[in-house]
Amino acid sequence: MMIEAKLAELGIELPEAAAPVASYQPLVVSGNTAYVSGQLPFVEGNLVTGKLGDGVSLEKGQEAARACGMMILAQLKAAGLLERVERVVKLGGFVASAPSFSDQPKVVNGCSDLMAEVFGDAGKHARSAVGVPVLPLDAAVEVDAIVALKA
Repeated sequence: MMIEAKLAELGIELPEAAAPVASYQPLVVSGNTAYVSGQLPFVEGNLVTGKLGDGVSLEKGQEAARACGMMILAQLKAAGLLERVERVVKLGGFVASAPSFSDQPKVVNGCSDLMAEVFGDAGKHARSAVGVPVLPLDAAVEVDAIVALKA
């Protein structure tokens, strides 16, 4: 199934791809691999900010991680690569966390589950999910991706 059709079937409307907030490219292709820079969580046009375990709930964190995944897909679409995705190889999840918060893997599942929803088995990937004291713009979550492309 074409990915655009799958998104429509799932009722998913991708946001506009976000412009970089510093000196980097949002996506770089080398060979048949796309490297998607860390994407921040925008829900209804607003950046989800704060720390998990200190004012941001697990559910809000999962929603933020899903929003990061939506932005990863938006970056792929903007680059004309969405239909060329062969496999989501790896996600890197960063969760702004209070020192006692230890459910980073559950937070990043918000993004991982989206990739499996959209790409099926090809969306199942390797992953890291780490807690950090602060993220750019006080974002609650940031996720980057490595994606294999069809030739």
